[in-house]
Amino acid sequence: MAKLTYKSAGVDIDAGDRFVDKIRPFVKSTFRPEVLTDIGGFGGLFGLNAGKYKDPVLVSGTDGVGTKLKVAFMANRHDTVGIDLVAMSVNDIVVTGAEPLFFLDYLACGKLDAAVHSDVVAGIAEGCRRAGCALIGGETAEMPGFYPVGEYDLAGFAVGVVDKADIINGSAIRPGDAVVGLASSGLHSNGYSLARKVFFEVMGLKPDDMVPELGRTAASELLQPTRIYVKTILALMREFKIKGMAHITGGGITGNLPRVLPEGCLARVDKGAWKPGPVFTCIQKHGNVDEDEMYRDFNMGIGMMLVVESGVADELVRAATELGETAFVAGRIAKGERGVEYVG
Repeated sequence: MAKLTYKSAGVDIDAGDRFVDKIRPFVKSTFRPEVLTDIGGFGGLFGLNAGKYKDPVLVSGTDGVGTKLKVAFMANRHDTVGIDLVAMSVNDIVVTGAEPLFFLDYLACGKLDAAVHSDVVAGIAEGCRRAGCALIGGETAEMPGFYPVGEYDLAGFAVGVVDKADIINGSAIRPGDAVVGLASSGLHSNGYSLARKVFFEVMGLKPDDMVPELGRTAASELLQPTRIYVKTILALMREFKIKGMAHITGGGITGNLPRVLPEGCLARVDKGAWKPGPVFTCIQKHGNVDEDEMYRDFNMGIGMMLVVESGVADELVRAATELGETAFVAGRIAKGERGVEYVG
């Protein structure tokens, strides 16, 4: 009987070491001064500048990319899903008022592909740079027979910090406050089981097929990376008292905005205040999807919602616009049972 090795069983340790060397420049490009370790250690060390905070509270979040990865596999494009991975976690923790500090990733595959997976990590590093956080560690797990050939999965973990007195939790929201929306860059990373069904089954498209009503290919639209709002929100927090924020992810506006509303507060969202991008119209039309279902499954063109006193809403919209966002007053808070009511 021939001698068996880990490599003959499907795991190449030497290739893994070469992969670490290949991604090292991407990772180091994200380092902040507080990072105390290099890539390759057993744990990432990050020095918290306690003198900067009176009563620091750590805020953590974790998420994945979901079935958007299936589109990346179909199109053989892997350079943007890493941005999505970072976005889903850092956008979640910044709504508490926390500044994201560092990020860790988990990449699992059947067989390591240095070209493909280095593209993924390069995207993760780009996402970290956009969020201003450091990529200080991760895990690449090669598991032969566990994943189909050419496929992989991703998970991400972010940690941030906020002074206890500055935590934003929605408790200060009152009837009469305004809801400001920050536009999304597309579907972000939610609703892809339905979106894929519409594009690739109902419409019969292939990833590289042009979609005339979108003016781009199916893959280009569906792989548009999730917008990262961290730097904008941190800047706005220095100028305005933000009472509550909602990251509009799975569940749409309908499911996410109520998560920051206190009892007795109803958000009246004006659907006439903005125009969802053409991808949403495309899915609704070709999939014959009810409007209520669209607002439950997709972000409908808004990736982040901020609640502020009505008197500063217009000024906040101008400030967000100057920071590069497409912003608008999307609704008001009224007395009522906690939830969302659509008007207009």
